[in-house]
Amino acid sequence: MNDQAIFDVVTQSAQNAIDRAEHLLGTAPDACLTRQLVPHMFDFAGQIRTVTIFALRSTLTPIGREWSLAVKGAGRGALQEQFTGARADISALAAADFAGVTQRRVSHQAGDAELDQDAQTYVLDFALPNMWFHLSMAYAILRQAGVDVGKADFDGLHHYQTGFSFV
Repeated sequence: MNDQAIFDVVTQSAQNAIDRAEHLLGTAPDACLTRQLVPHMFDFAGQIRTVTIFALRSTLTPIGREWSLAVKGAGRGALQEQFTGARADISALAAADFAGVTQRRVSHQAGDAELDQDAQTYVLDFALPNMWFHLSMAYAILRQAGVDVGKADFDGLHHYQTGFSFV
Protein backbone atom coordinates (compact mmCIF):
# COMPACT_ATOMS: atom_id res chain seq x y z
CA MET A 1 0.00 0.00 0.00
CA ASN A 2 1.10 3.54 -0.58
CA ASP A 3 0.48 6.57 1.64
CA GLN A 4 -2.68 7.59 -0.24
CA ALA A 5 -4.14 4.09 0.01
CA ILE A 6 -3.57 3.98 3.76
CA PHE A 7 -5.24 7.38 4.13
CA ASP A 8 -8.22 6.24 2.06
CA VAL A 9 -8.62 2.92 3.88
CA VAL A 10 -8.31 4.19 7.44
CA THR A 11 -10.40 7.33 7.10
CA GLN A 12 -13.23 5.64 5.21
CA SER A 13 -13.27 2.59 7.47
CA ALA A 14 -13.14 4.68 10.64
CA GLN A 15 -15.99 6.93 9.51
CA ASN A 16 -18.06 3.90 8.49
CA ALA A 17 -17.50 2.22 11.85
CA ILE A 18 -18.52 5.38 13.71
CA ASP A 19 -21.67 5.60 11.58
CA ARG A 20 -22.52 1.96 12.33
CA ALA A 21 -21.82 2.42 16.05
CA GLU A 22 -24.12 5.43 16.09
CA HIS A 23 -26.81 3.44 14.30
CA LEU A 24 -26.52 0.54 16.77
CA LEU A 25 -26.74 2.97 19.67
CA GLY A 26 -29.97 4.28 18.14
CA THR A 27 -31.45 0.78 18.11
CA ALA A 28 -30.34 -0.11 21.65
CA PRO A 29 -32.88 0.04 24.46
CA ASP A 30 -31.54 1.84 27.55
CA ALA A 31 -31.28 -1.49 29.39
CA CYS A 32 -28.70 -2.67 26.83
CA LEU A 33 -26.22 0.13 27.53
CA THR A 34 -24.88 -1.73 30.56
CA ARG A 35 -25.40 -5.24 29.22
CA GLN A 36 -22.34 -7.45 28.70
CA LEU A 37 -21.96 -10.38 26.34
CA VAL A 38 -20.05 -12.27 29.04
CA PRO A 39 -18.65 -11.22 32.42
CA HIS A 40 -15.37 -9.28 32.35
CA MET A 41 -16.02 -7.84 28.87
CA PHE A 42 -17.00 -4.27 28.13
CA ASP A 43 -20.71 -3.60 28.24
CA PHE A 44 -22.51 -2.27 25.16
CA ALA A 45 -21.62 1.36 25.92
CA GLY A 46 -17.99 0.39 26.50
CA GLN A 47 -17.86 -1.51 23.22
CA ILE A 48 -19.33 1.45 21.32
CA ARG A 49 -16.95 3.86 23.04
CA THR A 50 -14.03 1.62 22.09
CA VAL A 51 -15.09 1.75 18.43
CA THR A 52 -14.46 5.51 18.55
CA ILE A 53 -11.12 4.96 20.28
CA PHE A 54 -9.95 2.57 17.57
CA ALA A 55 -11.29 4.88 14.86
CA LEU A 56 -8.90 7.50 16.23
CA ARG A 57 -6.09 5.03 16.84
CA SER A 58 -6.34 3.78 13.24
CA THR A 59 -6.19 7.28 11.75
CA LEU A 60 -4.10 9.45 14.07
CA THR A 61 -1.60 7.05 15.62
CA PRO A 62 0.06 5.97 12.33
CA ILE A 63 0.82 9.61 11.48
CA GLY A 64 2.24 10.31 14.91
CA ARG A 65 -0.61 12.43 16.21
CA GLU A 66 -1.94 12.27 19.71
CA TRP A 67 -5.63 11.61 20.15
CA SER A 68 -7.95 12.02 23.05
CA LEU A 69 -11.57 11.48 23.84
CA ALA A 70 -12.36 14.09 26.42
CA VAL A 71 -15.85 12.65 26.83
CA LYS A 72 -15.64 9.64 29.12
CA GLY A 73 -19.28 9.00 29.96
CA ALA A 74 -21.29 5.98 28.94
CA GLY A 75 -24.71 7.60 28.54
CA ARG A 76 -26.29 8.27 25.16
CA GLY A 77 -25.34 11.95 25.22
CA ALA A 78 -21.71 11.25 26.07
CA LEU A 79 -21.47 8.55 23.40
CA GLN A 80 -22.99 10.91 20.83
CA GLU A 81 -20.41 13.55 21.77
CA GLN A 82 -17.69 10.95 21.23
CA PHE A 83 -19.04 10.13 17.78
CA THR A 84 -19.15 13.82 16.91
CA GLY A 85 -15.64 14.51 18.20
CA ALA A 86 -14.06 11.49 16.54
CA ARG A 87 -15.80 12.26 13.24
CA ALA A 88 -14.53 15.85 13.36
CA ASP A 89 -10.95 14.76 14.10
CA ILE A 90 -10.99 12.26 11.24
CA SER A 91 -12.73 14.63 8.80
CA ALA A 92 -10.02 17.20 9.45
CA LEU A 93 -7.36 14.85 8.07
CA ALA A 94 -6.02 15.26 4.56
CA ALA A 95 -4.03 12.89 2.37
CA ALA A 96 -1.02 15.15 2.90
CA ASP A 97 -1.10 14.27 6.61
CA PHE A 98 -0.24 10.70 5.60
CA ALA A 99 2.85 11.62 3.56
CA GLY A 100 5.56 9.15 4.53
CA VAL A 101 3.24 6.99 6.64
CA THR A 102 4.47 3.81 4.91
CA GLN A 103 7.94 4.57 6.29
CA ARG A 104 6.74 5.02 9.88
CA ARG A 105 6.81 2.55 12.73
CA VAL A 106 4.19 2.43 15.45
CA SER A 107 5.16 1.35 18.96
CA HIS A 108 2.11 0.62 21.07
CA GLN A 109 0.49 -1.66 23.59
CA ALA A 110 -2.00 -4.41 22.90
CA GLY A 111 -3.15 -5.39 26.35
CA ASP A 112 0.09 -6.28 28.13
CA ALA A 113 2.00 -6.82 24.88
CA GLU A 114 4.45 -4.16 23.74
CA LEU A 115 4.39 -4.06 19.95
CA ASP A 116 6.47 -2.31 17.32
CA GLN A 117 4.95 -2.53 13.84
CA ASP A 118 5.30 -0.76 10.54
CA ALA A 119 2.32 1.56 10.00
CA GLN A 120 0.65 -0.63 7.39
CA THR A 121 0.80 -3.70 9.63
CA TYR A 122 -0.41 -1.65 12.57
CA VAL A 123 -3.42 -0.40 10.61
CA LEU A 124 -4.36 -3.62 8.82
CA ASP A 125 -3.53 -6.21 11.48
CA PHE A 126 -4.23 -4.31 14.70
CA ALA A 127 -6.16 -1.04 14.66
CA LEU A 128 -8.88 -1.70 12.07
CA PRO A 129 -9.57 -5.30 13.17
CA ASN A 130 -9.93 -4.12 16.77
CA MET A 131 -12.32 -1.36 15.73
CA TRP A 132 -14.55 -3.86 13.91
CA PHE A 133 -14.20 -6.40 16.74
CA HIS A 134 -15.68 -3.95 19.24
CA LEU A 135 -18.49 -3.05 16.85
CA SER A 136 -19.17 -6.78 16.42
CA MET A 137 -19.34 -7.24 20.18
CA ALA A 138 -21.82 -4.36 20.49
CA TYR A 139 -23.92 -5.97 17.75
CA ALA A 140 -23.71 -9.36 19.50
CA ILE A 141 -24.89 -7.82 22.77
CA LEU A 142 -27.96 -6.42 21.03
CA ARG A 143 -28.68 -9.74 19.34
CA GLN A 144 -28.28 -11.60 22.63
CA ALA A 145 -30.71 -9.15 24.24
CA GLY A 146 -33.30 -9.91 21.55
CA VAL A 147 -33.04 -6.54 19.80
CA ASP A 148 -34.23 -6.83 16.19
CA VAL A 149 -30.98 -5.99 14.41
CA GLY A 150 -29.46 -7.76 11.44
CA LYS A 151 -26.53 -7.63 9.10
CA ALA A 152 -27.79 -4.43 7.49
CA ASP A 153 -27.68 -2.74 10.90
CA PHE A 154 -24.08 -3.89 11.31
CA ASP A 155 -22.65 -2.95 7.94
CA GLY A 156 -25.26 -0.63 6.43
CA LEU A 157 -25.01 -2.48 3.13
CA HIS A 158 -27.04 -5.69 3.28
CA HIS A 159 -30.76 -5.85 2.77
CA TYR A 160 -33.02 -8.82 3.37
CA GLN A 161 -36.78 -9.19 3.10
CA THR A 162 -38.65 -9.23 6.41
CA GLY A 163 -38.62 -12.76 7.80
CA PHE A 164 -35.68 -13.94 5.66
CA SER A 165 -33.52 -16.63 7.24
CA PHE A 166 -30.55 -18.66 6.09
CA VAL A 167 -31.63 -21.54 8.30
